[in-house]
Amino acid sequence: MRSKRIVCALSIMLLGGQQALAQPQTGIDFSHFDHSVRLQDDMFSAVNGQWLKTTAIPPDKAGYGTFIELRDRSEERSRALIESAAANPAAGTDNAKIGALYHSYMDEALLEKRGLEPLAPSLARIRAIATQADLASYLGAAQIEGENLALNVNIDQDPGDSTHYLPNLAQGGLGMPDRDYYLDGDARFKSIRAAYRLYLARLLTLAGESAAEPRADAVAALETRIAAAQWSRAANRDPRKTYNPLTRDELASRFPGIDWGRYLQGARLNAATRFTIAQPDYVANLSTLLATVPLDVWRDYLTLRRLDRAAPLLTHAFCDAHFAFHQTALNGTQSQVARWKRGVAIVNAAMGEAVGKLYVARYFPAADKERMQKLVSRLLEAYRDSIAQLDWMTEQTKVQAQAKLARYSIKIGYPDKWRDYSALEIKAGDLYGNVERAARFDYLYRLARLNGPVDREEWDMTPQTVNAYYNAQRNEIVFPAAILQPPFFNRDADDAVNYGAIGSVIGHEISHGFDDEGSQFDGQGNLHDWWNDVDRARFKALTQRMVAQYAAYQPLPGKTINGELTLGENIADNAGLQIAYKAYQRSLEGTPAPRLANLSGEQRFFIGFAQLWRYKVRDAALLQMLVRDPHSPARYRVNGAVVNSDAFYSAFDLKPGDKLYRPSEERIRLW
Repeated sequence: MRSKRIVCALSIMLLGGQQALAQPQTGIDFSHFDHSVRLQDDMFSAVNGQWLKTTAIPPDKAGYGTFIELRDRSEERSRALIESAAANPAAGTDNAKIGALYHSYMDEALLEKRGLEPLAPSLARIRAIATQADLASYLGAAQIEGENLALNVNIDQDPGDSTHYLPNLAQGGLGMPDRDYYLDGDARFKSIRAAYRLYLARLLTLAGESAAEPRADAVAALETRIAAAQWSRAANRDPRKTYNPLTRDELASRFPGIDWGRYLQGARLNAATRFTIAQPDYVANLSTLLATVPLDVWRDYLTLRRLDRAAPLLTHAFCDAHFAFHQTALNGTQSQVARWKRGVAIVNAAMGEAVGKLYVARYFPAADKERMQKLVSRLLEAYRDSIAQLDWMTEQTKVQAQAKLARYSIKIGYPDKWRDYSALEIKAGDLYGNVERAARFDYLYRLARLNGPVDREEWDMTPQTVNAYYNAQRNEIVFPAAILQPPFFNRDADDAVNYGAIGSVIGHEISHGFDDEGSQFDGQGNLHDWWNDVDRARFKALTQRMVAQYAAYQPLPGKTINGELTLGENIADNAGLQIAYKAYQRSLEGTPAPRLANLSGEQRFFIGFAQLWRYKVRDAALLQMLVRDPHSPARYRVNGAVVNSDAFYSAFDLKPGDKLYRPSEERIRLW
């Protein structure tokens, strides 16, 4: 969700009077501006350019910017809460479990002493696989422990009936980030493939296995065949194509190469009678691989998947090997994250809401929630007005769109009902066992949902997470407490900057209900086409223009943005910005905004939006983003959105010849 730039007049004013501008009055950090760049030519660089020039990415990070700054702050706060909980460990309480889990990670001497011992039972189970039936049993049972394998189970709402849960079977099991890393002929991917083979061999060597290199090559070749059968990330964005409900008998008849009885028994899905397959032809190809690839290769594959997942929980040698590939080779990161930060991540992953409950009590005042609720209400009002005024949508479909918007559920800060961790067993000094039991606890929690009603109070993020989301099947927008801080939400900043920042974030999440994916779900969260054919065709034409716009951006030599993969987020970025601007105008109630720092309210709005997305990233990490991230890189989230905003043109008096100028007929206006 980004914006772009400003005008020459503003650049001149800032150059002449920066020392007189009072940052606390506006919430704008003028010290980050690059005054050599015209706002009308490159909004992102004009607002953030000095910061980009003078800020080094920390050696332990793949990128750095506003999101990372807030995440660092959230980590520091979480650490203090975790250490405080550990100091007050009443037996059996969440505090005791939090403390024991954290200390089990921080006790490096014990981890070195135990070596590979914690994995011995798991590796023995893999070595014992002697038949195809054994293989199917293991693939199913490993789901309970959170293993990412070639066929994965997720239990979530049924897209066709949002009042029930349904097991979803989907592709997975790659050790590299995406199928492109296995299949793309680009020299950068070839280099990473070579590093991956060395990493796999290193894991086998550390585990005391012989013939490490040829076995690693065989596993890499198997993963390449798996990758070749998988759907692209862009294809997986189509909710209709990935919704393929089948009965248990239909599973067996369509995919006979998989022993479904053993697989489902291993995954504890014996009682399930209905499933959905996300990628049917992939599962058909996988069933062939399971039946034809030698079992010793499958055993090595499973061993390496287990070692790769466990490596950060083992000795320094395993941790270093994992870091060298997953961080340095894939992201360009130069040094390991501080151990306490990794410990905090372990605790948040296993007991996130227990930490979140402590976080909210200390760091999230009721006044922030109340102010946020008002902002969300204003954004929803602006969205209602926008739908009513659309010139490309017929009245019949507008009625349905308004009905869906009226059913939005809004969650701010933290859940009303906290997760119960009483059944989670955490043992002192047993890091690997703790992480494995936490994964099992989470899987069984989700499995139990098959027998009950949909829990619409559930959250998919913890309060200490710096992010936000829209869930189409619950038709809800969710804003965790940790994102409601400067520069996203600044209680001391003027409204213009807050609307440009957190307002555009709110608008972004609202807009996901009407992007190319979310618009296929109705107000109850069901996959249901509530559009008429004329409107859907018009919408498709507009979105294809947006695909083309972003596909023309080239963040790295030879690598453009995938316009299809990023379409949903680009729609939300553009719509969120425009809806936030309309909400800001509504808030003025016809009274012009005061000028602050010699800027109009409209100008401060767009600057607030642009500085929100301040970010720089290493090339290796940017390559990974372009392959797998549904968001466009920061520069193009800003510049890609403002070029379609009429208000941006009037705020900064853009003229033909300005690099961000587009004729009115070329601007894409969706919501």
